[in-house]
Amino acid sequence: MTETTTFTPAGDPEGAEQPTADIVPFPLKKETDSDPTAPGEGVVKPGEWEAELPDTDDPEAEGLSEGAPVDPPREVYPPSVAEWMEGKDKARLPVLPDWVKLPDQRTAVRKWAVRHYSAVVGYHAVRLPLVYTPKICMYSPRGAWRWSTAIGRWVFDAEGKGLRLASVANEDAAEYLKLSRQRNDRVRMRGIVATVAGFVGLAAALTLYVMAPSWLLMLAMASLATTLGVVGAPADRPLIDLAKVTFRKRKLSSDIVIRAHEASGLTTKDQTIAFPRPIGRDGDGWRVVVDLPYGKTFEDAMKAHARLASGMDIAPTQLFLDKDETSGRRVSYWIADRDPLAVPSGKSPLLGATRVDFWKPFPWGVDERGNPVMATMLWLSLLVGAVPRQGKTFSARTIALAAALDPYVRLYLFDGKASPDWRKFALVAHRIGFGIVPKNGIDPVGHLLASLRELKADVEDRYHRLSELPLHVCPEGKLTPEISRDKKLNMPLTLFVVDEVQEYLTHPEHGKEILSLMVYLARVAPAVGVSVMTATQKPDDKACPSELRDQHQARFALRVGAYQVSDTILGAGSYSEGLDASKLLKSHKGVGLLKGMSDDSGIVRTYLADGRDAERVLTRAAALREAEGTLSGDAVGEVPAAETSATILDDVAAVLGKGEAKVWSETIVDRLADLRPDVYGPWAELEPKPKAEALTAALKPHGIGTMQISRRIEGEQVNKRGIKRDDIATAITQRNQKRDAG
Repeated sequence: MTETTTFTPAGDPEGAEQPTADIVPFPLKKETDSDPTAPGEGVVKPGEWEAELPDTDDPEAEGLSEGAPVDPPREVYPPSVAEWMEGKDKARLPVLPDWVKLPDQRTAVRKWAVRHYSAVVGYHAVRLPLVYTPKICMYSPRGAWRWSTAIGRWVFDAEGKGLRLASVANEDAAEYLKLSRQRNDRVRMRGIVATVAGFVGLAAALTLYVMAPSWLLMLAMASLATTLGVVGAPADRPLIDLAKVTFRKRKLSSDIVIRAHEASGLTTKDQTIAFPRPIGRDGDGWRVVVDLPYGKTFEDAMKAHARLASGMDIAPTQLFLDKDETSGRRVSYWIADRDPLAVPSGKSPLLGATRVDFWKPFPWGVDERGNPVMATMLWLSLLVGAVPRQGKTFSARTIALAAALDPYVRLYLFDGKASPDWRKFALVAHRIGFGIVPKNGIDPVGHLLASLRELKADVEDRYHRLSELPLHVCPEGKLTPEISRDKKLNMPLTLFVVDEVQEYLTHPEHGKEILSLMVYLARVAPAVGVSVMTATQKPDDKACPSELRDQHQARFALRVGAYQVSDTILGAGSYSEGLDASKLLKSHKGVGLLKGMSDDSGIVRTYLADGRDAERVLTRAAALREAEGTLSGDAVGEVPAAETSATILDDVAAVLGKGEAKVWSETIVDRLADLRPDVYGPWAELEPKPKAEALTAALKPHGIGTMQISRRIEGEQVNKRGIKRDDIATAITQRNQKRDAG
C-alpha cells in the first residue's frame, strides 16, 4: 500500500520557497502539468513525498534486498578496453568550466556582474561627496605629517640610532666610531637625494600650476590629497567604506592545514600528513581529505578538534570531521566559511502539508551542510535533552506535529511545566494533560497515570492479538500500515509524548509507578507501534533515572552545560566518539546532536514552527481527523469515567452469578451493560471478539488475565475466552489491602 503525503503551499512566501525539491531520500514532486486546466498548475508543494520504503516492519530485514543475484558480481571480471576507456573519459576534468561553455550560465554570470558592480559603483558614488571628501580633508594633514616625518627619519638614519646608543652603553669606542662614520655617509648621500628630489618636485609643481589645464591641476591635487588621506587614516577607520558585508573567509592552503596538525600534536615535522586529493571548495566551505601518520586514527583527530580549529584560525563550530571507511587514518574535513549552526534552518515544510504518512520519514531539519534530515519514530523511543531556552520543546513539538498530520496516529501528550507550547494539541490528542497541580476538577498526574495504565494494557493486548491474526492479514506477526489503519482492529500507530518528564517522575506519591510504567513502554511498546518521546532539562539520575534513559534507542541533545551532561543524554561513550553537545553555543538554538535514529550520528538544525504555525497545522490536522473519523478521547470530550476504572472489579463481581466459577468475557460485558448502560453500553454494541477484548483491556491493569472456557451448547463444544471468579476476588482483596495500608 503506497501512501502519499501531499503538501499545499504555505501561507507566507518564505514557507513557499523551501528547498523541498532536494529532500532525500524521498524526492519532492511537482504537481503534474499534463492538464493545463488543473488547479494549482505549476505550484511546487513542499513536502510531497511518494516513495516505497524498505520493509521497516521487520527490523531484522535491514540491508536485505529482493532476491539474490544469480551471476557473480561484475567486479570480479577484468574490465574490457571500452569500459576502461569510458572510465578514463569520466575521470578527465573539463577544459573550461560550465559557466564559460553553457550560454545560460554565461548569461547568469554576466547579469550578476552587471548587478554587482553597478551596485558597488553607485554605493561609492553616493558617498564620495558626502563621506569620502570630508574624510580626505580631515586625514590628509595627518598624512602629510606622517610622510614628512618618515622622510626625515630616513634622511637622518633614525633606524641606526639604537645600534649607536648600544655601542655607547657598551663603551665600545671602535664600534661607535664605525657606526658614526657610516651614519655620516648615509646622511650626506640621502640629504643630496632628498634635496634634488625636492627641487625636482617643486619645479614640477610650479610647471603644473602654470602650464597645466585646470582639470589636470584639480586631478593632481585630488590624487595627492587622496594619497595623503590614505596615509593619514587611522587603522580602525579606513578611508573607503566596504560596499558589501564580508565574512571572515580566506583561501585555505596546505600550509595552513599542516600547521594546524602540528599545533594540535597530531603530527611532527618528521612525520606529517599526506593529501590524497587536492583541497577544493565544497559548497560554502572547503573540503580537505588528509591521511594522518601511521598509528593515528579518526578518534585522535576528534579529540584534537578544538586544537585543529585553532591551528586553522577558525571557530570550532566551523570545523566538521567525517570518517573515511576505507582507512582508519584517513579523515575528511569540511571547513565552513562561517558558523553554519547559527544560520536559521527556516520554517518547517509541515506548514504546507495537508497530511503526513507517519510510516515514512518526514522532514525534521537540516544538517550543517544544509542537507535535509529526515526523522522517523517507528520502532524506537526518543529522549530529548537540553538546558532551558535552547529549542528543546520546539524540536520535540515538530515531531508531534508530523504525527498530528497523520489522522491514523493516536497522540498521548503530557507537559510537566504546563506551558502554552503544547496547549493547541488538545484539538487532536487522545489523552492530554498539563502540569502537576489539579485544576478545574482534573488531576493531570492521575490522568497521566490512568493513560499509562491504559497504554500498558493496550500494548500487552496488541502482542496477544497480533499473534492470533491470520497469516494473510499479519504475515510476520507484526504491525503493518494496513493493520494500523483498520479501525476494527484498533491498533493505530501511537506517539506518547512527555515534556519535562522530571516533574512527573519526582512526584512524591505516584512518581515510582509512573517511572515503572514509562520504563515498560519505552522498552516494550515500540515493537507494536507505540513510540515514546520524552524531553527533559534535568537528565540526571535523580530527576530522570538511568533505567528510563537507557530504554531510549534514539537520543537528541541540544546545548547543555558540560560534556558529562551531554554523555548522560547521548549515552555513555558518546564524548569519546566526538559527540559533545556542550560545545554548542547559545546562538545555536534548535541545533542538537542526534544519535541512534539511524546508523549515522550527526548535527540537526531543526525546522522552526512557532506557536502560530503550530496552531495552523493543528487546526488542519483536527479537520483531517474529523473527516477521517479518527478524533477520539480528550479531543472529543470522551474522558474516561473515573468510576469505570475504580469500580470495574466491583461491577464484574456484581454481575457474576452464584456458583459461576468461570464466565465468558462477552457474557460479562452484556451483563455490565444491563447494570450500567451509560458506562458499559458502548462495549455491548461491539462485535463478540472486540467486546471481549474491551473487558480484557480494562481488567489487565488489575493483574487479571483471560483463559479459554469450554461450554457445550446444543450438543457442540464451544470455546471462548473468559475470566475466573477467583481472580476477581483476589484482585479485590489486594486492592482493599492497599487502600487500607494507604
